[in-house]
Amino acid sequence: MTALGVISLRRVYFHCPACEIGEFALDGAVGIDGLLSRQARRVLCAAGARKSFEQAEILIRELCGFRISDETIRRACLKEGEQIQRWLDQDGNACKPFEKAAGDVEFQTDATKVNTDTGWRDIKIGVFAKRNPGEPATPEQWDSRELPGPTARVAFAAIENCEPFGEKIGDWARRLKVDASAASVLADGAEWIWEQARQHLPGATQVLDIYHACEHLAGASRAMFGEQTEEFQKWLEQARQRLLADGWWGVCEVVGQTLAQDNSAVRQEAMDEMISYFSKNTGRLNYCARLYAGRSIGSGMIEGACKTAIGQRLKQSGAEWNVTNVAPMASLCCLLYNDAWSLYWCQP
Repeated sequence: MTALGVISLRRVYFHCPACEIGEFALDGAVGIDGLLSRQARRVLCAAGARKSFEQAEILIRELCGFRISDETIRRACLKEGEQIQRWLDQDGNACKPFEKAAGDVEFQTDATKVNTDTGWRDIKIGVFAKRNPGEPATPEQWDSRELPGPTARVAFAAIENCEPFGEKIGDWARRLKVDASAASVLADGAEWIWEQARQHLPGATQVLDIYHACEHLAGASRAMFGEQTEEFQKWLEQARQRLLADGWWGVCEVVGQTLAQDNSAVRQEAMDEMISYFSKNTGRLNYCARLYAGRSIGSGMIEGACKTAIGQRLKQSGAEWNVTNVAPMASLCCLLYNDAWSLYWCQP
């Protein structure tokens, strides 16, 4: 099967009677792996990494005009995924686009759930990216500024505990030649992320994702004033601006001013919960300086990777994966998310 349809080939099959091993010697020379040419595998994998195998079968028939079963697509994707995983882990060419790209290094990581035959499992995802600085912005412009997109990114994923995944972070940092002291780690505040970053990206600047930080401000405002009231919006906007302008000290000012106006039990509890959260991230709230430097303050890239690169494919309704098949499919999805898709398929 090729990208142009079915082609019938006649070639010699070599077989050893002693060891019972045989092969079509010409297949390797012309790029055929089983039933599929390399370009056909590329088409199947591109479809299978975005859609269910059943949907990929329909998509390929409609767009390419040839029929191939969903089972053949599944086998092709899993087999190619294993090869992609080895290529990403071992081939230096996989790192070259990132090394050559311009921009400051960011690292973001998070986890999402995948349904497997062993139950729902955490699959952790990491993304190294480079991004050029944008125009300086003020705290008031934080959500309206135009931040440049990544010039390069490398994603990887695995069903692993924190420590083994942390080792993977360190391995990728070395392969990508990342200077950890000049890098930024942006995350949602999970302790395992900060700990693994401390161990494997020593000296990196740690930044609490602004959207998760604002969610805690919103939670405090909701507890005090109710959902979407005028007082809710007013307090939230003021607290957000103080956080963006002064970080931890801005949070402390908000707490002091709020309790000075009304020291009720409801307000005290809301402020206690908020201060407890931010007190664990006092050194990760330097938003103002990053805004003026044109640098990112949110971890939206990893949120998008969890939803699109992995979640959209591996978390489809009703899907249950054999746990051994998650890794090759995750590698296939990560390659599609990375900048090395064409590089992989065009290699000799």
